[in-house]
Amino acid sequence: MKQGVFTITENKELAPGTFRMILTGDTEDITRPGQFVNIALAGRFLRRPISVCDWDSESLTILYKVVGKGTTQMSRMSPEQELDLLTGLGNGYDLDKSGDRPLLIGGGAGIPPLYALARHLLADGKRPVVILGFNTVAELFYRKEFEDLGLPVIVTTADGSAGTKGFVTDAMPGLEYTYVYTCGPGPMLRAVYDLSHTSGQFSFEERMGCGFGACMGCTCKTKYGNKRICREGPVLEKEEILW
Repeated sequence: MKQGVFTITENKELAPGTFRMILTGDTEDITRPGQFVNIALAGRFLRRPISVCDWDSESLTILYKVVGKGTTQMSRMSPEQELDLLTGLGNGYDLDKSGDRPLLIGGGAGIPPLYALARHLLADGKRPVVILGFNTVAELFYRKEFEDLGLPVIVTTADGSAGTKGFVTDAMPGLEYTYVYTCGPGPMLRAVYDLSHTSGQFSFEERMGCGFGACMGCTCKTKYGNKRICREGPVLEKEEILW
């Protein structure tokens, strides 16, 4: 974990209430897709944990949905403003277990960390397939970015306004895959868990206090004892999850 000051270079609305923010700064402690940053905001007691969508040696990209006062405050920020970040937080995805054709499944705000994962899997010579789930076409984001990587992308919408009508699990039958990586709301993760026929890694969304394991506020039970979502997670192995 490292604390540093980052400068905003972009803060753009991609879909109603969904923003992409690009920041420049020291990203050395970000080592795996699936990790997150914790952002300090003026006047807010707790930092805001946001997953890393992508990063390089000088910048990082986050995608966030406006859901409360903190993210509303972020949405009003402009380029050249600075933010205090804790970086390198959380246990990210392990790429070594993917097999040749992993399946990446993201729902809504759970989609961003899968982009960096897809890019790193491709660099390792893997051939990912991607399912992106939304409620409606108006909420759709990052489809083109995944397709620009050369990946097959399946979109589902609950109302049928784009892609396959239904949920991400409605697109899973008939697909051939060697492993599952997924991130999204709890009910979606449970449905993917029940339907998937391989092992996998599941990234959980959880309310956090400190974000680095000190407060124990995001502890959950697993088959191997209690684990902190911010420290031992947010990524957990399928075999250890208790519902």
